[in-house]
Amino acid sequence: MATVTSADGTIIAFDRVGSGPALILVDGALCYRRFGPSAALAKQLADRFTVFTYDRRGRGESGNTLPFSPAREVEDLAALIAAAGGSAVVCGVSSGGALALEAANSGLPITRVVVYEAPLIVDAARAPIGEDYLAHLKTLIADDRRGEAVRWFMKAVQVPAIFVALMRLMPSWKQMKAVAPTLVHDVSLVEPYWRGRPLPKDRWSSVKVPTLIIDGGKSPAWMRNAQRALAAVVPHAETRTLPGQTHMVNAKVLAPALADFFAGTNA
Repeated sequence: MATVTSADGTIIAFDRVGSGPALILVDGALCYRRFGPSAALAKQLADRFTVFTYDRRGRGESGNTLPFSPAREVEDLAALIAAAGGSAVVCGVSSGGALALEAANSGLPITRVVVYEAPLIVDAARAPIGEDYLAHLKTLIADDRRGEAVRWFMKAVQVPAIFVALMRLMPSWKQMKAVAPTLVHDVSLVEPYWRGRPLPKDRWSSVKVPTLIIDGGKSPAWMRNAQRALAAVVPHAETRTLPGQTHMVNAKVLAPALADFFAGTNA
């Protein structure tokens, strides 16, 4: 493990594997280096890239200076890019994709960016989420009702109640509860785009680099529609569908798509 210090003094822990151009992987909600998809994806890419995986603030071995704002997470990525040599390609999964896109929109030295299934709701393919969602989540966290917060999040992303009940019996439930306060970070990034309305045309207009937005062929219609809508408002963006994949994408399937695009040979 290594660390960098973000602009506000927060310590961000990261791992680095492989050799080649710098590639930073950005996890989604509840995930970090020891819990989530990044380690498996890094392993698949380490023969072609120097892959950085990190604990987003408030998770794993990273700090969590308060108060939080999405801009602080962009600063964390800036510190990592500096440690990577001053520029990098970036891939974000789920809400991590929204963060990766925000970093590119902020002008960080990112040369290419990939978003895998940013969780946005842009049409009537599923019910929108009410404007009180984030406020209630913050209340649950303030009251230290972490299990309730995780369940509240799982409901928003349409995990069936029976699966949530089973998850509560697994060791992973304790890990998710440990990082439950960071759900506020993820939801703050995407919650304005949960209303079932078209995305604002100028929201990501400052993204100046080639962007690939990927969905899974077996993901629900609302998720797939959102990726196409996002690509329509991000300059220099293209889309790709990975057949047979869902939001829980297989690293062995995603890795070749990333390698092709980051090499400038997207098929």
